[in-house]
Amino acid sequence: MAGPFHPFHRAAAAAVAAALDLETEFPVSEPPRPDMGDFAVGCFPAAKALKMPPAKIAALAAEKFEPTDLLASATAAGPFVNFRANRAALVEVGLEYARGERSLIPDMGAGKAVCVDFSSPNIAKQLAYHHIRSTVIGHALVKMYDALGYRAVGINHLGDWGTTHGMLLAGFELWGEPDPLDIESLNALYVKYRAAIKEQAADGKTELEDNARAWFKRLEDGDAVARERWQRFRDVSWAEFDRAYRRMGIAFDDVRGESAYEADIDDAVALFEGQGLTSISDGALIVDLTDEGFKVPLLLRKKDGATIYHTRDVAAAVYRWKTYEFEKSLYVVDRGQNLHFRQLFAALKKAGKEWADRCAHVSFGLVRLGGKKTSTRTGGGDKAILLMDVLDEAADRVRALVRANNSEIADEKLDVIAEQVGVGAVMFATLAPQRDKDVDFDWDEVVKLDGDTGPYVQYQHARACNVLRKGGVDPFAAPGAVDLALLDNDYEWAVAKKLLDMGDAVARASKDNEPHIICRYALDLSGLYAGWYSAGMKQPELRMVIDDPALQAARLALVAATRKALADSLALLGLQAPGEM
Repeated sequence: MAGPFHPFHRAAAAAVAAALDLETEFPVSEPPRPDMGDFAVGCFPAAKALKMPPAKIAALAAEKFEPTDLLASATAAGPFVNFRANRAALVEVGLEYARGERSLIPDMGAGKAVCVDFSSPNIAKQLAYHHIRSTVIGHALVKMYDALGYRAVGINHLGDWGTTHGMLLAGFELWGEPDPLDIESLNALYVKYRAAIKEQAADGKTELEDNARAWFKRLEDGDAVARERWQRFRDVSWAEFDRAYRRMGIAFDDVRGESAYEADIDDAVALFEGQGLTSISDGALIVDLTDEGFKVPLLLRKKDGATIYHTRDVAAAVYRWKTYEFEKSLYVVDRGQNLHFRQLFAALKKAGKEWADRCAHVSFGLVRLGGKKTSTRTGGGDKAILLMDVLDEAADRVRALVRANNSEIADEKLDVIAEQVGVGAVMFATLAPQRDKDVDFDWDEVVKLDGDTGPYVQYQHARACNVLRKGGVDPFAAPGAVDLALLDNDYEWAVAKKLLDMGDAVARASKDNEPHIICRYALDLSGLYAGWYSAGMKQPELRMVIDDPALQAARLALVAATRKALADSLALLGLQAPGEM
């Protein structure tokens, strides 16, 4: 079903409403066959008001229709009114977009803030491949909301607090500082200390576990030695995270770990205690949510007095509201945390925070990378699959693929293309499925230049760039020089129509927080452009670079609009748009 942002969809729906003298919203779609028309308006919503069968209503609306600047004709087809567009007017909208004179994406946000909490890894651990879904989905949402006119705030809520860091501090004390001090040695230190705790526990001893708790208490109390070491853990970790983020073109507006909310913990607890919403259960401080339909309460303090991430998430939510007064606050976290976020939002609402309804958990399924073809460099068995290793292998595979197709390309240029396409391939493979679906990563599918892949979209963009280079002239050099009436074949028309679907695709993606809708749009546009390009290879009269200057100018203008739409779609997903491949 069409959305309200396509100018021709709006015109078709308005034409039916005007013909029937109704202020009713009519759905717009496409007829089942191109020969039936360009846009179809269903008349079902008017049946009750007019007390007539939809088919008669459609016939009445078609009979009363008079051509407009955008719509050329109307015919009734059962309960639908099928419209034919003024093709020159439709293509002109696409060319205005290509010239930078209009946007195809509606300004819905009016500067309202949308907070997007994404990626959020634990420090002292390397970014594993499973971090990619939160990272790239959240990044795409930031890009998407920015494009829609919102003030998107990308937030990285680092896991930098808790007893894990007590173990690292205790490990420093026991075995000394690792050399070099990097994220690998920090993770190894944590693993080693956990193993030592387990070994000691087998003998009925808890000394190491007690030491870890004691060090974390020193950290919470502001002990200078503990704080200095912990800050180094954090700095080393962020440097490694940022290396991966930069490689994927990702930046954040707000990087605040759980530690940043320690000073707000008492206020977070008081929010509930002050309203009599807390109680003690087995020595722990809880918020009972039975009346909200939950069997499990929200835990604020453990029986030893320590707070947990629930409490810090309350403090973080309050901070974000005070700081940004958000229209939406999104948490891009795997579906395993669904109960936690439902509890969090319910507790905030119970405490009188009306903005709790603006908070949403953007959940997603698992991502799996396995099989013998993926284990060459990324490890196997119980070894963690690291994100940087996956990006490295993707770039290597694309480098070999491009080199096989273009033996004369310079190594320096090849390296740039391999990085853009390889990294983009991994990101697109994560975004293309609906986010609630589990993703099984398959190298042979991810990096190929055809099918539903990022490299396929990037390849069509590169093709369009190549056509424009071969054309050798600027189709927009002289105002009014493009004769749109010359664009009359079905391939051109299909591409021109699809261009104008971009705004609706982005708007629907924001409604559902589903970047895969934009992936689908980019793939569909790529397919239509590839169909036109391939037809020209077989039928010279359909080629884009030809001897007829006027027809070539019109076709190159449409190619330029397509190139821009592909580049913009890739940018919304966080991918690069190579000019050649």
